[in-house]
Amino acid sequence: MNVLGAASLTLLNPTEWNAETCAEVNARLLTASAEHIADWAVATFGDSIAIAASMQDTILPHMFGTRREGVDVLFLETGYHFQETIDTRDAAAIAFPITVVNVMPEQTVAEQDATYGKDLFARDPGLCCQMRKVDPLRRALEGYSAWVTGARRVDAVTRSELPVVSWDAKHGLVKINPLALWDDAAVDAYEDRNGLPRNPLVAQGYPSIGCFPCTRKVAPGEDRRAGRWAGQDKTECGIHVA
Repeated sequence: MNVLGAASLTLLNPTEWNAETCAEVNARLLTASAEHIADWAVATFGDSIAIAASMQDTILPHMFGTRREGVDVLFLETGYHFQETIDTRDAAAIAFPITVVNVMPEQTVAEQDATYGKDLFARDPGLCCQMRKVDPLRRALEGYSAWVTGARRVDAVTRSELPVVSWDAKHGLVKINPLALWDDAAVDAYEDRNGLPRNPLVAQGYPSIGCFPCTRKVAPGEDRRAGRWAGQDKTECGIHVA
């Protein structure tokens, strides 16, 4: 694999990116380090790139903030986050040269309760995620040419073949997953090496952190996503579903 081989596609105009060009870059970068992928992404898309960060960790804000000062970091402010997640977001905003963009739903939690009834997440979690995560992200990504996520193959069976670079037809832009091939040891090593702020919930038994009403601790031996929407026929919020 030649990381620099992807440079031949760096000069494409935004309208020239598509599934074919993304597949070509993915083949070239699939075995590259996350740092090299980040270098390529910043060199290719510049200010037209957005970093989506759930603040389960602060790896992407650090990795891209140190490469593109002021880079936009999108945080989906659902109104249902654990306080620890909010604190991690605030720590990242102080520690790194990034611009945190709090992406808001159209309705507050109180307004949603008034319209749909209290605790919609318990009755229709798909609709709640759609209104508080999926739709706000779609609006926030307008105007960017690419977005970066922290999704990894080890996260869930549904992500077992997650590419490094792909064409996101739903949003009409390039999707980059530099950590796609990382395991938990790689996450820990990067955090240790760079002294990053950490979300304390991870060490408390939450390997996958979402909104507090729909997230519980995972028992030893359980799947890492078992704590998300436990007892419901739901495994993804919809953001990473085509």
